[in-house]
Amino acid sequence: MGNSADIRQSNYRIQTPDRIIWIAVLILLVVGVLMVYSASSYLSEVRFDDQFHYLKRQFIFAITGLILMRITMSIKYWKYKTLIPLIALICYGSLILVFIPGIGVERNGALRWINLGFTLFQPSELSKLCLIILLAWFLERKGERIKTFGMGVMPALVLVGVACALIVTNDLSTTAIIAVTSGIMLFIAGMRWLPLGGLLIAGGGAFALAVSVKGYRLSRLYSFFNPWADASGSGYQVIQSLYALGPGGLIGRGLGNSRQKMLFLPEPHTDFIFSIIGEELGLIATVLIVTLFIVIGIRGFQIAKNAPDLFGRLLASGITASILIQAFMNIMVVTALLPVTGVPLPFISSGGTSLWITMASMGILLNISRHSNA
Repeated sequence: MGNSADIRQSNYRIQTPDRIIWIAVLILLVVGVLMVYSASSYLSEVRFDDQFHYLKRQFIFAITGLILMRITMSIKYWKYKTLIPLIALICYGSLILVFIPGIGVERNGALRWINLGFTLFQPSELSKLCLIILLAWFLERKGERIKTFGMGVMPALVLVGVACALIVTNDLSTTAIIAVTSGIMLFIAGMRWLPLGGLLIAGGGAFALAVSVKGYRLSRLYSFFNPWADASGSGYQVIQSLYALGPGGLIGRGLGNSRQKMLFLPEPHTDFIFSIIGEELGLIATVLIVTLFIVIGIRGFQIAKNAPDLFGRLLASGITASILIQAFMNIMVVTALLPVTGVPLPFISSGGTSLWITMASMGILLNISRHSNA
C-alpha cells in the first residue's frame, strides 16, 4: 500500500469513475426529485398555494448537488490533506456558530441550522464529511501506533468527541452516525478488538445518558416499544408511517395516490418519504431502493479495498459507511425497527444540506475509484 507521494510520482492509470455507483446515485436522485414532488404536492398547495414549491427547491438542490459531485470528483483526493487546518476550522467553527444568537436557527425545538439568507444550512451534516477526512488523515499518520490505546488513539477520540459534544444536544442521530462511522474507520485502521469493545461500551453509556436527559427522547423510546400507547403523541408518526406502508402492497396505490401525505403523516417529503414511496409504488420500489444502497455499499467498500494508499482506503470506507448507516437508520425508523430520529434518506429526502454533502461525498468516493489499483 503506497502513500500519497508514491501516487503522485507513479504511473497510476487514471480510470473512469465507478459507473455502477454513478448509475445508482443518478437513479436515487431522480427518484428523490420525483417523490419529493409527489409527497409534498398537497402540503405545498396548503402552505404556499403552489403544489410545485418543494419540487422547485429539490430540483435546484439536485442540480447543484450534481455540480458539487462533479467538482469533488475532479479533485485528487489526497489534496484534502493539505487543507486539514481549514477543514478543522470549518468543521468546529460551523458547529459553534449554531449556538450564537442571531446566527443559529431553531426549528421544532432543535437548534441545528445556520441562516445563510437564501437557505438554512445544517453544520452537523457538513461535520460528518469533515470528520471523516480529519480522521482518515490522522489515522494514516499514526500508522501502526493505532494498535495501542494510548497516544495512538486518544487524539482521534478527542477529534470525534469534541464534535459529538457540540452536536449531541440537538441532534442525537447525527452523533450516532458519526460515532459508528468513526468506530468502523478505527477498526479498518487496525485498532484491536479489546479497546474497540471498550469504546463501544463507553459510547453506549454516553448514548443512554444523552437519551435520559431529554424528555422527548425518552418519549420516543417508550413509543418505539408501544407506539399505540400514545397514538396521538409520540407514537403518531410511526403509526401513520405504518398506515402508509401497509396498504401499499406489492405495487402500491399508484404514483401521486398517497392518502397519508394529505396531512396525516407530518412532513411526508422529508424523513418519512420512504413511507410514501411504499404507499404509492409498493414493496417492489422499496426493495429496489434498498438494493441500490446495498450496491453503493458493496462498490464503495470495494473502492476502499483497492485504494492505492491508507488515506484513500479510510476515506472511502468512512464515506461509504456513513451513507449506509444513515440510509438504513432512516428505513428502520419508518418501518418501526428503530425509535424516531430526524435522519433524512440520502439522495431522496427533501432538503439542501444533506443532499449537497452526500453528493460531495460521492464525488470524493468516485475520485478515489479513478485511482484504484483494480
